[in-house]
Amino acid sequence: MYVQPYLFFDGRAEEALNFYRQALGAEVTMLMRFKDNPEPCDSAMTPPMDSNKIMHASFRIGTTTLMASDGRCTGQANFQGFSLSLSAPNEAAANRLFATLAEGGQVQMPLARTFFSPRFGMVADRFGVSWMIIVEAKQ
Repeated sequence: MYVQPYLFFDGRAEEALNFYRQALGAEVTMLMRFKDNPEPCDSAMTPPMDSNKIMHASFRIGTTTLMASDGRCTGQANFQGFSLSLSAPNEAAANRLFATLAEGGQVQMPLARTFFSPRFGMVADRFGVSWMIIVEAKQ
């Protein structure tokens, strides 16, 4: 058994996937648009929308697979109650990842040395997804 994050971008999934490709080297491994569905969508479940919107996508960052969708496209995505933790191999990589994710986003805790890590910080990216960037301390 394993758990995979499934992110609903409420209409901005393609933009988010492109951003994560550039910012984090993400690789999209599967993408299905609403127009690819051979069965009509239940209008109660899916409001009328652009059929090019993403129904389902899988993407990989490092060895982790995440999933994404445009969802119901009813307004602003609301990511609350969790953060994605991203382990950087060194301080230079942490600095770069943090700065890239912070572009158009909001720094929640500046990247700095802590008692548990040479580099740790928290940032919400331009889509509202919260990230914790960490360089694991050497034992």
